[in-house]
Amino acid sequence: MTTISITGKQPGKTAVTISSTVNPAVKTVVPVTVLSRNLLSYGPASGYGLTATINGDGSLHIKGTPTRQWTGLSWKFPCPVHGIVTFGGTTISGLGGVIKCLDGDGRQLGSQITVGSNGVAIPDGTVSLQLNILATETTPTMKDGDIRIQLESGDTVHEWMKPGQILVVVATPEV
Repeated sequence: MTTISITGKQPGKTAVTISSTVNPAVKTVVPVTVLSRNLLSYGPASGYGLTATINGDGSLHIKGTPTRQWTGLSWKFPCPVHGIVTFGGTTISGLGGVIKCLDGDGRQLGSQITVGSNGVAIPDGTVSLQLNILATETTPTMKDGDIRIQLESGDTVHEWMKPGQILVVVATPEV
């Protein structure tokens, strides 16, 4: 069985032409809507002293003082891709971004993926991803800034692009 994976370089509508290798005259054009190269899904959230809102450009604005180290906000969403991924972007000093790969029972598979990770394989059996924004300071301080993080297919870091899907559900606090 052959699979086709398409990663868009910019949002919009386009088409993919699929041709036969045996008879190039046999082909079909398939319309495609590119949402984003950024595979993350997140939305407004509040918990453990932090509040996340969505800026007009799709980035996260985080404000507040985390209640303690290694707590923060969490968004769980279906795993949109398998294979090699890169997780990069900018965070706020004292806050870290990690992604956990989860199986169908919500158990973590493999190691978590941290911001700055290039060429990491999504483990077999991954059904969903969990994005966590966590306080890294021993004694957390006030935060008020923007985060532009991106999960994308492959091992190359590209310029940040807003996610194709902003969640309207509120995230759950992460402990």
